[in-house]
Amino acid sequence: MTALLAIFATSFAVALSGALMPGPLFTVTVSESSRRGPSAGPLLIVGHGILELALVVALVFGVGPLLKKEPVFIATALLGGSVLLWMAWGMLRSLPHLTLAVQPKREAGRNLVVAGILLSLANPYWIIWWVSIGLGYITQSLAPGMVGVAAFFVGHILADFAWYAIVAAAVWKGKRFMSDRAYRGLIAACAIFLIFFAGMFGYAGLQKLVVLG
Repeated sequence: MTALLAIFATSFAVALSGALMPGPLFTVTVSESSRRGPSAGPLLIVGHGILELALVVALVFGVGPLLKKEPVFIATALLGGSVLLWMAWGMLRSLPHLTLAVQPKREAGRNLVVAGILLSLANPYWIIWWVSIGLGYITQSLAPGMVGVAAFFVGHILADFAWYAIVAAAVWKGKRFMSDRAYRGLIAACAIFLIFFAGMFGYAGLQKLVVLG
């Protein structure tokens, strides 16, 4: 029991330190929470968690070496950059019509669980984390058996849920102090950040492609 608690606690701490670093998932959490409420963060993490659970299962059954291959990184970086650009374009295109007033039809437009999956897939460094730190952690967690891997995953995903729930709630509560103009500025800033991440991922992918070629 002590070993399982140690796995859970250290997994929570390591995952929380990673979640605190801003990235595409954080950026979209901010933009979606401002118009869809505090549930946006947890819903995005549901999608993120589904993908991570599938990846943990794959790593336990030996897919790690395949994910370390250069072509996988290149494909993930280039496709991921394209997805982020598409999301950023959608944000920028919607700017003239954005308002903090309740808009039920507009709010239901994007499936946040699917968005959580796509945003995770769009980040090649997410895969790098899992095939390095994550794989090593899973190997250690297997010492007490599959229950150790379960303790690792629960600790990991709870850290994500906790942080993004806090972020979403904070953004939603801040609406009362925000004008429509400031709100549009926030969404524009989020879109610019996504464009930055898309460029960073695309550049990393092209660099490796040139070296590989």
